[in-house]
Amino acid sequence: MIGPNFYERVYDFVRQVPRGQVVTYGQVAACLGAPRSSRAVGYALRALTADNDVPWHRVVNHRGQISPRYPAESPMLQRLLLEDEGVRFDTQSRIDLSVYRWHPEEAGM
Repeated sequence: MIGPNFYERVYDFVRQVPRGQVVTYGQVAACLGAPRSSRAVGYALRALTADNDVPWHRVVNHRGQISPRYPAESPMLQRLLLEDEGVRFDTQSRIDLSVYRWHPEEAGM
């Protein structure tokens, strides 16, 4: 399941997440048939260059929170990008996954 093209599979999946919705790292891994590889999903997204077409900001942790990243300003950018798409955060900086989580199986995937 995890191999040279795993990152590309992650990118292809994340490109399908609609604007204003999010998925979790674990959800991406499970949908790709590698349910124990959520960390590898994170590594794939971290490997992206600035000139990509992958909406990396639509992937959050299982609590509906933005995970810390490097560079340090990335979480702030991620939040701004999500808010620009209409995603709202609560007072603990969490996204309500029951509202904003994308369910690819409902989209026929």
